[in-house]
Amino acid sequence: MDLPGPRWKKGKDGKDFSALAAANPMSVIVAELKASFISSKPVAVLPGPGGGAILGVEPEQAVILNRAAFGHAVEIAAAQKHWFQLSPEEVFYLCHVLNCIRVESHDKKQMSDKQLWNHFRSMSESFPEMYKAYSHLRFKNWVVWSDLLCALRASGSVAKTLLVLTISSGSCELSSPDCLEQLVVHERTITRWIPQQRREQRSEASRDEANREELISKKESVEFNLWGVILGFSVLSSLLVYKLKFRQ
Repeated sequence: MDLPGPRWKKGKDGKDFSALAAANPMSVIVAELKASFISSKPVAVLPGPGGGAILGVEPEQAVILNRAAFGHAVEIAAAQKHWFQLSPEEVFYLCHVLNCIRVESHDKKQMSDKQLWNHFRSMSESFPEMYKAYSHLRFKNWVVWSDLLCALRASGSVAKTLLVLTISSGSCELSSPDCLEQLVVHERTITRWIPQQRREQRSEASRDEANREELISKKESVEFNLWGVILGFSVLSSLLVYKLKFRQ
């Protein structure tokens, strides 16, 4: 499903956000994050608030983590590293897809992808569907909103479009990450209802319908006139033949 392009606004300082986004595509930022993390593979520790994890990174890595819109910075007293709270979906994406972090349990044991999957499933039964939705949007280089209420408020009071995803699992087994290939994502958009805009659309639809009826009428008229000419020509030909025979 192709969504309409974003409507960019200028900032208070006159900055063109459209040009800024074009100059800093999310795909490039995420690639930079992976390149920065891949050698050191910082460690995310379970369990974090909300069932996620806490990730400790170096100052320069914290900058790119913010740019890539992963996690929320948290303050820890006397900490030399920068710490980020990651959601379960973010943890699994960084570990399973980007393969740029390590995840440890509270007793310092490193967890495999399968163990991590089972852990998050035990914390939330809907984790497979939630992660599929998250990764679906991340693969499109979109920044996910983690708060549904925020999205609902935005779509109801300002010119925003709310995207609703429905995940179909069918009869596939959700016991391992292998099921992700079988989950199907359906997209639906919800836009703000604007009375004036609806009236204009109805007026345009009425005009289009009137123009369509007029074209059909003209076409039928042309076809009728054409058949009249053909019929008249046939009658005239018959009369000429009759007169010729009569004269003979």
